[in-house]
Amino acid sequence: MKKTMVFILLIGFHFLSCDTKNSNQKQQSVEPKSIGEIQRLDPDLDEIISPDVKIELLAEGFEWSEGPLWIEDGSFLLFSDVPMNTIYKWSENQGTEVYLQPSGYTGDIERGGEPGSNGLLLNDKGELVLCQHGDRRMAFMNAPLTDPLPKFVTIVSHYNGKKFNSPNDATFHSNGDLFFTDPPYGLVGKMDDPLKEIDFQGVYRYINNDSLVLITSELSRPNGIALSKDENHLFVANSDPENPVIMKYNLTEGGGELFFDGTELQRKGLRGLPDGLKVNDRGIVFATGPGGVLILDEGGKHLGTIHTGQSVSNCAIGNNGEYLYATSDMYLVRVKLKT
Repeated sequence: MKKTMVFILLIGFHFLSCDTKNSNQKQQSVEPKSIGEIQRLDPDLDEIISPDVKIELLAEGFEWSEGPLWIEDGSFLLFSDVPMNTIYKWSENQGTEVYLQPSGYTGDIERGGEPGSNGLLLNDKGELVLCQHGDRRMAFMNAPLTDPLPKFVTIVSHYNGKKFNSPNDATFHSNGDLFFTDPPYGLVGKMDDPLKEIDFQGVYRYINNDSLVLITSELSRPNGIALSKDENHLFVANSDPENPVIMKYNLTEGGGELFFDGTELQRKGLRGLPDGLKVNDRGIVFATGPGGVLILDEGGKHLGTIHTGQSVSNCAIGNNGEYLYATSDMYLVRVKLKT
């Protein structure tokens, strides 16, 4: 009897041990894969990103990922794959799935280049607003976020009667004004495309869904765009290898000034150009550029860089400020922030 009991106990211990081992293996198997490294140039970065934080790889296999947008009400991220004319959805529980296709070009004639949506954002009605390369307009999706359909309504598509090049990135002011950039990247022939109607690359402000104002036509490749914390200034990235800078425009007094120059970083052979950027509620600027995501303070001081090993197109702040998401060529990644 005692021997039987001992045997049963040993058997039970064996299975418990196996279950624990299997459980540990499962826990290890879902550990997020990390890539790259975070370069720390200034001690102030420790107040933004803890020293032990790694870059988490969330998804991969995209042609050119862009325009990430965190949807707080639903806890998921939307992002564009521009060449594939597709928007993907990523969530912690479901992973990655196709969300919307087509996303930026709705024509019947096949075309190459980068036809899809790029920058994504929400308006004050909670509608998805898209920078549409292929259709060369700012538009919103005429369907609920929870039931997406490729049905779009034009917000604005022309300046002085001429069709935009290909709106790239955008941001809303709290008063509803829409700021956006218009480089030639969505045109098949870029600067030499025969369909190009505007002879410059503009940065615009669309006021009260009525009046379109040109902020500047002096940037060769205006790209990423974001408002300062107080909304008095507008940051615009110029993705030109000949002039890889981020400009800062005064919206109350007019005029612009250099905020950050990426020339030296580019000379080091680092991948990427000034592209997308976001500003958090502390005024910290997360700007993609040579080397990855550059972390800049309110004065433009370079505190550190999130190196993914690939060019980074854009970023988004999500989870109530807890994470920075970034689209990096074929990757989607994130970094935990201090809140």
